[in-house]
Amino acid sequence: MSPTGELVTHGCQLPDWDVQALPPDQWQPFYAAVLGAFHEPEPDEVTALWGSLGEPRRCLLVRERGAIVGTAGVFSFRMSVPGGRSVDTAGVSMVSVQAVRRRRGVLTALMRQQIDALQRAGEPLAVLTASEAPIYGRFGYGMAARQLSLDIASRRVRLATPPVDSDEVELSLEDPYKALDACEELYARLLPQRPGMMARENGWELVPLLDPPAWREGSSPVECVIARVDGKVVGYARYSVAVEWSRTNTAEGTVRVRDIEAEDPRAYAALWRFILETDLTSRVIAPNRPADEALLHLVSDVRHCTPTVLDSLYVRLVDLPRALCARTYAAAIDMVLEVGDGFAPWNQGRWRLTGDGEGAVCTRTHDAPDLSLDAAALGSAYLGGVTFTELAAAGRVRAHRPGALATATAAFSSASAPWMPFAFCRSLLPRL
Repeated sequence: MSPTGELVTHGCQLPDWDVQALPPDQWQPFYAAVLGAFHEPEPDEVTALWGSLGEPRRCLLVRERGAIVGTAGVFSFRMSVPGGRSVDTAGVSMVSVQAVRRRRGVLTALMRQQIDALQRAGEPLAVLTASEAPIYGRFGYGMAARQLSLDIASRRVRLATPPVDSDEVELSLEDPYKALDACEELYARLLPQRPGMMARENGWELVPLLDPPAWREGSSPVECVIARVDGKVVGYARYSVAVEWSRTNTAEGTVRVRDIEAEDPRAYAALWRFILETDLTSRVIAPNRPADEALLHLVSDVRHCTPTVLDSLYVRLVDLPRALCARTYAAAIDMVLEVGDGFAPWNQGRWRLTGDGEGAVCTRTHDAPDLSLDAAALGSAYLGGVTFTELAAAGRVRAHRPGALATATAAFSSASAPWMPFAFCRSLLPRL
């Protein structure tokens, strides 16, 4: 903003613009503008849930002649990072620009004000999922987690014998809402084990159960199977089934998997066997699974699973030293990172990062750099799912001494691939 309060972007004053914090009583027109930008009507129950989850105080809008032409919001999360800690994270969502106002700097203005507000609040990280992948790199977001989409010809695969006896697992079909507390207790236990997972609190546990009839496209209502060992819930799967019949009166149904979570290999194998052997079906679709999905090592023929790797979570370091100190490191690291960050200049410069499995220290330095990279590349590497070695091969990281890439890759690595299993934006709602 200029000293007079007028918005300034790219050196040009735009007197018709007004970037505002969302007044609490303006949620409905704000959200209507978001829906309009995505060109899609929304069932009332979905709109009601997002209304209950929305944080108006963390939303921004752009007005032009009184009309809302741009929106951006933030949800308050805690995200698991390498080492198992949960870190305050801004979940950026509901970003939209009215079609006739695009390419006029509206998005840049929103992102500028949003990241400045996050920096003032001391928030170390921001994340988002992009409906259009090329948009956010220029604002310092890097693709940090991938998701695997599976399309399985279930009659043509079988599960190999699991490493432990899955017969010890008891499966039961239960009402998804009645089983919700038990499922969420398990989800919370799994949270520290995989970077990128968000704590589900204050209503977010209901998002995976969204199931408006208008979205089912012939599928059953969402169903839930619970896995127990010695009476303890150790896994669950949520799914729906659409049964179709061929001209020869053969059932060719599809199972659409929403979630499979398990903390026990026996439960994991038993749940997948249950899904793959569902009566009257020949296909299983699982559109959002982690990149290191263990199922690919259990099936008899991975070629009938048609795994497709997609981009998922994008990470932006808002407060670089706090973010780097919030996680731990898989191997000892002591190196200088030279970071370019024109959109968040407080991060720009040289930083000495010293850390190990116990913690880290990150301070400014004038020492010669070991690695040079921009903010988006650092965001990509942050959760351990994208390596410095692959970023360097793409020209995104430059090494200034031998061994620096290998050291950074080893230190930033994660035992589990980062993954974001549930939706906090419209592009990843549980529609299958």
